[in-house]
Amino acid sequence: MSKVATRFAPSPTGPLHIGGVRTALFNWLYSKNQNGTFHLRIEDTDKERSKDIYKEQIISSLKWLGINYDGEEYIQSKNLDKHVEIANLLLKNNQAYKCYCSVEEIEKEKERAKQKKLPYIYSRKCRDLLKTDFSKDINPVIRFKSKIEGSSTLKDLVQGDVEINNNTIEDFIILRNDGTPTYNLSATVDDHIMNMSHIIRGDDHKINTFKQIQIYLAMKWEVPQFAHIPLIHTNEGKKLSKRDNASTLDDYSKIGILPDALRNYLLRLGWSHEDKEIFTLEESIKHFNLEGIGKSPSKLDMSRILSINEHYIKNIDENELYKYLVEYCEIYKEKIKPEKETKIKPSLQFLKNKAKTLEDIFNNSKYIILDEVKFENQDLKLIDDKAKKIIAEFKNKLSSIDNLNRDVLEAIVNDLIKKNETNFKGIGQPIRVALTGSKFGPGLYDIIISLGKEEVEKRLSNKIFI
Repeated sequence: MSKVATRFAPSPTGPLHIGGVRTALFNWLYSKNQNGTFHLRIEDTDKERSKDIYKEQIISSLKWLGINYDGEEYIQSKNLDKHVEIANLLLKNNQAYKCYCSVEEIEKEKERAKQKKLPYIYSRKCRDLLKTDFSKDINPVIRFKSKIEGSSTLKDLVQGDVEINNNTIEDFIILRNDGTPTYNLSATVDDHIMNMSHIIRGDDHKINTFKQIQIYLAMKWEVPQFAHIPLIHTNEGKKLSKRDNASTLDDYSKIGILPDALRNYLLRLGWSHEDKEIFTLEESIKHFNLEGIGKSPSKLDMSRILSINEHYIKNIDENELYKYLVEYCEIYKEKIKPEKETKIKPSLQFLKNKAKTLEDIFNNSKYIILDEVKFENQDLKLIDDKAKKIIAEFKNKLSSIDNLNRDVLEAIVNDLIKKNETNFKGIGQPIRVALTGSKFGPGLYDIIISLGKEEVEKRLSNKIFI
């Protein structure tokens, strides 16, 4: 097991959680930094809740972020026979046993532990039963014979040495009474078959790790190295759950967070390298290490995500930005017609001004993207008789010019300000509403130049303004 091999092993029972995305990222970066391999394992053994739609979403989400796994995805359900085989081998070698305790007996044990305010650990009453001591009416589970005496130490690559008393690890079930394997057995067998050298996952798996190491040792398999990453918390300091807003990858893509920005944010969420904040993909791979991962939970900070996204929007190549905008609008907003490219792409320099998300750019670009201007009643109230007069005068002056540029427009507007004894807002606001449907948005001259003379004249000719 000399070559580094890592894996990400999600269950396809719901949308990909942001904590899972970060786990996948850390595994991927570590393997690439070490010239190793990174694998995707779909743990689909929960047949009732596992859905193909979630499996496809996991695969497309990783691809969207630029996290590419090696080889085909490994489907856990296709290997259940091997898991059962190992359970029976452990049973044969006296490292596991059949447990005939009924559901009612287990519930009574749990209730007694609860009354004593103790964590529940199975009593091990079936551990040394003879075959004649049990009822044949009960379909048994198979439990692993955990160590009872002494302590075990996990040499965690993030948390350091973690010690636990062995008697706190119960004789956990490895095969249910319907013959299906449990998580700890399946994960261990698959990690062994896949030759995983490093298991990097959330620190809520620490107790599972102690259980899984015992299976490795019982089977005389080489034990991989383990690293447990602190969980992501909300701003209030609570564990981030799927019920929270901004907990899934979709929550970010639908507001227009760029994949590079989200990946950069997740990289820095619990990991650091000197004082560096912004990392290219190549820099991320070059500098990533397990030593840089902190031991404390990280808080999800939406304002920081938006700040990093704004940085990427400002600095990205505008051809690339336009491609992202088209993809974003096609999924979440209005599809951008191909012929709009010649108007939008040259205008991105101002359309992206102060934009924190692709949604902001869409809102700034709506007046170009949409063929028909949509007016809010509140904005239409601004178009009184005086405003209509200003719109008509502006349209007349526009018709006499050939070269539409900022200097020409500024001269026209200044002339209208003087003639109507008003200010820039008095002239600009009604024209802006007439052209975009809103009093908010990009600069007036930018709007006019981006639309072009013909389109501007057409919009100012709307009967609403006559």
